[in-house]
Amino acid sequence: MNITGGCFCGAVRYLLKVRPTLKAQCHCRACQYFSGGGPNYYMLVPPDGLEFTDGSLATYKNPDRKDAVTRQFCGTCGTHITTLRHGLNETVLKVGTLDDPSIYNHARIAIFTEDIQSFHHIPDDMPAFETLPPSRD
Repeated sequence: MNITGGCFCGAVRYLLKVRPTLKAQCHCRACQYFSGGGPNYYMLVPPDGLEFTDGSLATYKNPDRKDAVTRQFCGTCGTHITTLRHGLNETVLKVGTLDDPSIYNHARIAIFTEDIQSFHHIPDDMPAFETLPPSRD
């Protein structure tokens, strides 16, 4: 499996070499800021499954939060590409950065629904969690 993607301006490019372990949508307030208001659609990718082929990523971690994630983005155009969460082995890859986002198809779960907005949509048959789901271990 070789899927390509990158940022809006093309400065950062990557190759996804493995199947994602999860497809999901996050409704947390931070993701709403980064997505422009909607949920954030993402895939979890094993650590060896994502290779950056061009450019480098800038990072941001909120210094005011003990459990803050590290957000990685293009330093030129600002496209948010990945998120790293302490204790999570996989990388959170943003679906909008895929060259062909249609391969995502649909999310399997919704998380952080405690922050959902009235205009967000979760299909009736999709498992939804107020925060994080129970461990997959």
